[in-house]
Amino acid sequence: MIKTEKTLHLRSCRGRTVRVVREHYLRERVPCCSALCQADCDNGAKVLPGDLTHYVVPDAEVVADYLEILEFRELQGIVFTQTACQALQSKGRRYYNRLRSLVKDPRHDCVLFANEFQEYSYCPREKGETQDQWMTRCVYSAAVWYYNHLAGVMNIVMITEDQDAVARYSSLNSGVFVISVQEYLQSFWPDLKAAHELYSSISQVLQEKEGEDSEKEFTEHLPAEVLEAGIKSGRYIQGTLNVSKHRAQNEASIMTEGLSTKNADLSSGVLVFGGKNRNRAVHGDVVVVELLPKSEWRGKTTALSEGQADEKSEDEASRPMPTGRVVGVLQRNWRDYVVTFPTRDGTQSQSRNSQRILAIPWDRRIPKIRISTQQADALQDHRVVVRIDSWESTSLYPNGHSVRVLGRAGELETEVQTILMENCIHVPPFSDAQLREMPVNSPEKPWTVDSEQAGRRRDLRDTHLVFSIDPRGCEDVDDTLSVRRLAGGELLELGVHIADVTHFVAEGSLTDLEARTRATTYYLADRRYDMLPAVLSADLCSLLGGVDRYAMSVMWELDARTLAVNKVWFGRTLIRSSYQLHYELAQALLNGDPADVPELAELGSEEKDARLAELTQALELLTHVARHLRAQRDRGGALELEGVEVRAQLDEDRNITALVPRQPLEVHETVAECMIYANHWVARKIQETFPYQALLRRHPPPRQELFSQLVDTAEARGFTVDTRTNKALADSLDRAVDLEDPLVNRLLRMMATQAMSQAVYFSTGAQPQDQYYHYGLALDRYTHFTSPIRRYADIIVHRLLTAAIAVDAGAESKAPANNKEVEETAHHINNRNRAAQRAQNLSTALFQCLYFKEKDPQTDPRCVADAVVYAIRDNGVLVFVPEYGLKGPVYLRNREGQVAAPGPDGGCDWQSGSVRRHQDQITVSSAGGSATFRLFDHITVRISVHSTSCHADTLNLELLQNRPHHSAEAQQDGPGRGRGQLVQEVVRLAEEAQQREARPRLSREEREFSQSRTPNLYSLLEEVRELALMDPDRLAQLCMTTA
Repeated sequence: MIKTEKTLHLRSCRGRTVRVVREHYLRERVPCCSALCQADCDNGAKVLPGDLTHYVVPDAEVVADYLEILEFRELQGIVFTQTACQALQSKGRRYYNRLRSLVKDPRHDCVLFANEFQEYSYCPREKGETQDQWMTRCVYSAAVWYYNHLAGVMNIVMITEDQDAVARYSSLNSGVFVISVQEYLQSFWPDLKAAHELYSSISQVLQEKEGEDSEKEFTEHLPAEVLEAGIKSGRYIQGTLNVSKHRAQNEASIMTEGLSTKNADLSSGVLVFGGKNRNRAVHGDVVVVELLPKSEWRGKTTALSEGQADEKSEDEASRPMPTGRVVGVLQRNWRDYVVTFPTRDGTQSQSRNSQRILAIPWDRRIPKIRISTQQADALQDHRVVVRIDSWESTSLYPNGHSVRVLGRAGELETEVQTILMENCIHVPPFSDAQLREMPVNSPEKPWTVDSEQAGRRRDLRDTHLVFSIDPRGCEDVDDTLSVRRLAGGELLELGVHIADVTHFVAEGSLTDLEARTRATTYYLADRRYDMLPAVLSADLCSLLGGVDRYAMSVMWELDARTLAVNKVWFGRTLIRSSYQLHYELAQALLNGDPADVPELAELGSEEKDARLAELTQALELLTHVARHLRAQRDRGGALELEGVEVRAQLDEDRNITALVPRQPLEVHETVAECMIYANHWVARKIQETFPYQALLRRHPPPRQELFSQLVDTAEARGFTVDTRTNKALADSLDRAVDLEDPLVNRLLRMMATQAMSQAVYFSTGAQPQDQYYHYGLALDRYTHFTSPIRRYADIIVHRLLTAAIAVDAGAESKAPANNKEVEETAHHINNRNRAAQRAQNLSTALFQCLYFKEKDPQTDPRCVADAVVYAIRDNGVLVFVPEYGLKGPVYLRNREGQVAAPGPDGGCDWQSGSVRRHQDQITVSSAGGSATFRLFDHITVRISVHSTSCHADTLNLELLQNRPHHSAEAQQDGPGRGRGQLVQEVVRLAEEAQQREARPRLSREEREFSQSRTPNLYSLLEEVRELALMDPDRLAQLCMTTA
């Protein structure tokens, strides 16, 4: 080891230059991370393969400017130097973290080389040498060291955009080639079109200079040290910028977690009004805000705006609230944005080689982005993925570059890909390397139970009656049940058996890394993207009937009379499900109705009757236990949140041909209670064994001020809602029933759910124990254990449970991951779950618009529906359309100042008049008289589609009559005819889209990678759950609250 010194000239916070001398140690042995190493370097698990044609070493400038290209998985053998990594760190923490993640990811063939600590590659900076020249020389020295260290068996390619460096170094060493990025792509990756296009786009941005904007449009952001000092002193406020979806031009706010307890004024956040006060901050950025004088405080707008739905505490928004301006940005959270290149009007600036276009983002909360491109004409009316590069104070708009083209705006596939991209959902087909990790199960080589595994597991195949209850046609069966009497009927044994996914998915494997990245299976209206390959999700991990499967089981011994738990057993099992039941069949058996069980079809009558009686008895016993479990949670304050189920009809190929709405069955709650019970007990087990490293799921109590709309709305109908505890809330909602209008209770429950906070995963070491509570389920500890096929959180919990079982057997008490790792994973899963829910809701909205887009709203009776008023605004009302599960605004005053004046026959015309708002009603006055719209009134609306080329289509609700639609009574009595037609239409549209693309119903990719495009059971069940009598916003909260 050799000791040297590095002299640094740093600038202090007061602007003084300080000379700092630091010790610097050089070593002869520094890991090279190459499989070709002959010097026995202490390399880690990740090394560069030795079968490549070359290794590539990018210089610091290339890493800083073209990191997106280096992220392509096709590019292999990349050596990132310590010099380039440190240079990237100065560009921003976000870019540095991207490089760190890239180097850690085993799916990318790249490594980090500590060249500045290697004795023979280290280059001290020479006198008169610029920083850029020194860094380029350091990278070249590292490239030469690599060539010599590997004894010349691997060519080294250094890529740089410094033409002087190319001329200086290209001929110094025969085995080290120094070329530009463009030449490298053309020579080694001529067919990688996406990389070439991205290089062209980035190069144009780097070459463009913003010379036309000399005057400052915004104030400069304050230095970081000033911001930090201001936050500590309380002068400034830190938070995440949240731009209003409906008033994006003017309204944004930041939430001030932790400060609301110190300052009551900040409990509802800080309003940032106007683009100037936003000061170049983009939705999602972590910003620092300075409060304006109280005389300049203002409230949020309470008038209806386009596409508006529910917003929390909107009724109190008109009050003046803390208002501020952005003085700095602590962290840019820029992502990939989908924009549309508008039709050119001749005013866009252009030059000889490129044109500068103001592209319009699909997300209305994002400002227009200036793009330099040579394809402006060809990309008109196309959806394009872009990235923001910078936003200078002299520019009204941020600058960015295009990444790739999604397709023409308005086409179904383009719109679906837009939804995925806007939610940062990347789901490529599973790679060959990942699929090679999968076990084989084919007719030629069927999968069988391993004898060693069978000896380690508790074998339940011949001792327990195991069965599953799922939707009709379900293929990914991840849970089964068993129940039996013991000790002459004095005891009961209840068992929940879950697919043992972790047996097939090893921790740290490529499949595991991909599953962690996805975190969940993504369900859209017409397709799904699975978290695991199909050989697991639909075969070896699916607990199908009549086949041997590995399982993770929880089994309780209960007192038959009191159902108190005597003991509980956790462990790995070997099961064979005897019956694969669907919900309707199980309910028919419980009701004593005639039912055909497929597994008993070929048995003799005597044996058939005996086994049918055994199955029915097990179902009855299971229902009895589930009722007791539900009653226990009800006494603790569990909230009753309803859903609407459907029955799916499948053809011989197991493709959906129809969906028929039906009423919920008791067997649904029976299965759900058993799953909740298992999740609760597993949570207790892993938390007690690993108090600081367990992954649990908590549901924080909602903030009381968010219940204001629910309380006021219920009071207008004569009901009192107590929100102090979950028990009080549940009891209040149970009492708030209007016998003449069942929609009243449904709407009140929607408002209650809208006020709920979201349930989230967390590490037990990151929260005090009193924060573990699950408000919606009324449980002190809860986690997710029962769906490892489609949720990565369950896989983590399975590993924790396995480790806890090993501790009970005498193994060392060591958790699979530490608290920090578990908390980081929980944060990632929470983000992916929110993205999945947003994508599902947007996909449903897309297909709702497609349904109405082909219909004439003036003549088609399906475009006229009954709506219920649930909120009052300054210029109209918010309504819920139960027939289609829609929510939206109905204007009573338009932009011209005219009002919707009802006539004698109940019809409405636009006339001159006025609108007067009260707390629970709004009155419209005109020359023809006046009309009052009250909460829970039924009105008739016309549904049409509002289309724009740059944004998603939206539904427009127009007032037709100030009275219920003639079919409203029929809708309340039973499932609406229009709802079923809507579902059928969604399926038809998806099938027609596939036919236009001339694709088979199940392609090779669909079968091999389980990236399904056809309408599938689960996605359409989830879609109709929203479409049929349920509010989409309520469902989003419901899924996160009770799942």
